[in-house]
This record gives sequence, structure tokens and C-alpha cells, in this order.
Amino acid sequence: MEPIKRTELVDVDGIPCLKDTADNWQRLWAFKARPDDLLICTYPKAGTSWIQEIVSMIQHRGDPQKCDQAPIHQRIPFIDLFPPKRFPHGLDEAEVMPSPRTLKSHLPVPLLPPSFWEQNCKIIYFARNAKDSAVSYFHFHRMNKELPEPGNWDEFLENFLMGKIAWGSWFDHVRGWWEAKERYQILYLFYEDMKEQQEKDRKYNSGSQMDPAREIRKVAQFLGLQLPDQVVNQIVQHTMFENMKVNPMTNYSSIPSFIFDQTVSTFMRKGTVGDWKEHFTAAQSEWFDDACLRLLGDSSLVFRTEL
Repeated sequence: MEPIKRTELVDVDGIPCLKDTADNWQRLWAFKARPDDLLICTYPKAGTSWIQEIVSMIQHRGDPQKCDQAPIHQRIPFIDLFPPKRFPHGLDEAEVMPSPRTLKSHLPVPLLPPSFWEQNCKIIYFARNAKDSAVSYFHFHRMNKELPEPGNWDEFLENFLMGKIAWGSWFDHVRGWWEAKERYQILYLFYEDMKEQQEKDRKYNSGSQMDPAREIRKVAQFLGLQLPDQVVNQIVQHTMFENMKVNPMTNYSSIPSFIFDQTVSTFMRKGTVGDWKEHFTAAQSEWFDDACLRLLGDSSLVFRTEL
């Protein structure tokens, strides 16, 4: 089979996008959201599959068999990705999907199709700290043959900091959605908070009185659902990183190796907070901290880079 060619980036309103996304921009911009749509939005490699599976499990009242009927990318179409013609487009899948739909996007606020705002759709935004996001995105570029060549770590990190990568600046992305939550139905969650609760679950099972499911309960409440403790605990266990990593419905093992070469790096790699310490030099860490202070310092948005 003919190998996939790595794509180039094309600016859409000043924000770098994959060429196929830019080529289909008018159609994407005209997408018709429905009032009962739920949109899950993230910057790339912020734990997107994790929050998708949590949402899916909540919607199915903690029944893993219902979630296991199809891979996560089929259950929750990715509307702004246009893969090679031999594969279905998320936009096509979304348009024929019955309501209520759950959809996925990496779009920053300025590029989100306006019908989502017009229909006042519920949106869950999942944010991860810049340092771990950069590391995860770098390794994803290495294994995903559809993305541009990442170069070496130093080169990629500079492009990440400059926003010269697909879906643009991490800083603009997280800040734009943080500010949008004041005007729309947006639940803004943090990867680090969810991970902290997941880690506490192990202590909880050992007799601690901590509530391991606080963030999951937030999502359920946002969706207007009340779940029994037993169901919430099932969701916690099902969505543990080590369980999702070996689950073919969530680990993207169904994607052909000529697109996702998981011998280079697995799609679900580590799922930790603080892995950036294995990649960043002291100078790079200081550089990033300065950028966060400069670009986010006048907002109330605060990220944790370790637990």
C-alpha cells in the first residue's frame, strides 16, 4: 500500500492547520451543530482519549461493554481531521450520526464553527500543562506519519513555544477556552486534577477517605446525570491509564501502522505528570516558565507541572 506522506501546515486566519483541514475549511466552518451536541475540545495530546472515554462511560452509565462496541474514534468523531481518502472523515461521520452526538475537536476558540456558539452547545475542555503537552506532542509527531516532521527535540520545542505547529499556540489555545467559559456552557478541566484523583484512588482502595472520583462527578453533573457510587467507581477503574493502554477500543491499535507507527512510540505512552523532567534541560525549563508568566500571567489560569 502506498505510504502516507507527511503533511505541511497551512495558516487559517493566522493559525497553523494541517493542509487537509485547511483545504476543507469552508465545509468545516459551515458545520451545523445541534443544540444537544456535546463537544470535547483539547489541545493535542492533552489527554483527549482519556476524557473521551470518561464521557463515554458516563453516558453509558458505566457499562464497558457498550463502550467496547466500537473504537473511541468511531464513537466520538473528530470533526477537524481529514485523513486520506481511503479512511472516513470525522465530519462525514458526524453529519450522519443521530442525536445526541458527542464530538471531538482540537480547534482553538477563533476557529470553532460558529454554529456551536449559536446553538449554545455544552463543551468540555480538557487542559494539560505546557511542558508535558510539548513532550507528548513531540512523540506523537514521531509516530504519526500524517503530521509534519518534528525535527529533533530542541527544534520541536522551539516550534511549540512559537506556536508553529498544528492547531497553533498552546498558550493561545488554553487561554482562549479559559476566557470563553465565562460566556458559554463550558466545563474546563485540568489533566493534573484528574490524574491526582486517579492516583488517590489507589490510596482510597487501601482505606483512605479521599474521594477519587471528584472530577468524574463534575463531568456527570455537567451532563445532568446522577450516578451511583458503584457506577462512578467502575468508571474510575475502566479509565485508569494502564487499563486504557491495553484496551483496543482506546489505544488506537486499530489504526494501520503506516499511519500510526507504534513501534516508534505508543499512542498512549506514559500518561504521567512530570515526564517533561526527562526531556527538558534546565535552560529550556526556565525558558518555558518565563513564557508561561509572560503569556498567562495576567489571567487566573494556573497549571501544575508536577504533583
